[in-house]
Amino acid sequence: MLFDEKFIEIVQEAIDQDNENFFIKALSHASPRQRKENFCAPMMVSALNAKHLNHLDEFPSDAAIINLEDGVAPQKKRIALLAACYFLQHLPQNAPYTIVRINPLDEGGEEEIALLNRFFPHAIRVPKVRSKEDLQRARELIDDAISLHASIETKEAFVNLQTLATSKAECFYLGILDLLADMGIPQNVLKLSNPTIDHILSIFLLQSLANGIKPVSFVYQDYKNIEEFTQWCEYEYAMGYRAKGVLGPKQAEVALRIFKTVDIQRARYIKKRFEAMQKQGITGFMDEKYGFIDEPIYKDALNILKSKGEL
Repeated sequence: MLFDEKFIEIVQEAIDQDNENFFIKALSHASPRQRKENFCAPMMVSALNAKHLNHLDEFPSDAAIINLEDGVAPQKKRIALLAACYFLQHLPQNAPYTIVRINPLDEGGEEEIALLNRFFPHAIRVPKVRSKEDLQRARELIDDAISLHASIETKEAFVNLQTLATSKAECFYLGILDLLADMGIPQNVLKLSNPTIDHILSIFLLQSLANGIKPVSFVYQDYKNIEEFTQWCEYEYAMGYRAKGVLGPKQAEVALRIFKTVDIQRARYIKKRFEAMQKQGITGFMDEKYGFIDEPIYKDALNILKSKGEL
């Protein structure tokens, strides 16, 4: 819990009553935060839900996306922005990696960036991008101490992925439902092992990674169906994904277990085993747990540990 519950009740009351003065009088500035892009389960939280924001440090996710876009009514967007800034102003440095998903640049996003720059979220996520110029414009607007993230959810963005990937963005999120709708593809194709979905997932993953950008797979909307969500996580992990957007703590627990814990445990074991054998002059050997281990396998383990901040 980040704040006193009684205080959060007051904040929620200000949100519910659209009391801008409550926030404006209290807002000042925050300090830049240390970047740590090695998250794997970013959880969406509404800027209008002070109680959920207050418990981010207790949720099992390793990143939070404060949402100002979808799900926030037009008449509530201003108060949502002010509430997000107020939260960021008081956010401790050891809080989860914090991203703010703004509205499209031409639909209030520019103004949102101007205010958010004073409160330094770890990242700002820009939706509905279509071209490299959109990302360049966003990068010019966003403070250099804040990472640029982008949603890939338009057909133009998907077609231009290679060009977009040469921008200064650090992370891409696959908005697959919006992308399918924009392409005129029915959403009922979103099933495991569907060739169309496999192609989209593969292109998004490879184009992102080839250009040093972190790819985050789509949010699975049926948050109560943990069994199928688990199947998706395992399937995407096998493809090469190491991050997926989540809705709620139950999805976050599954994503963390599959995308983070398995990798780290294997990498730690391989590093320790290889280095022990290397001291004996052996750099290629059969291991009863993970099969043949040699220098390329060892280097992959080091890369994993480095990406998780362990090296």
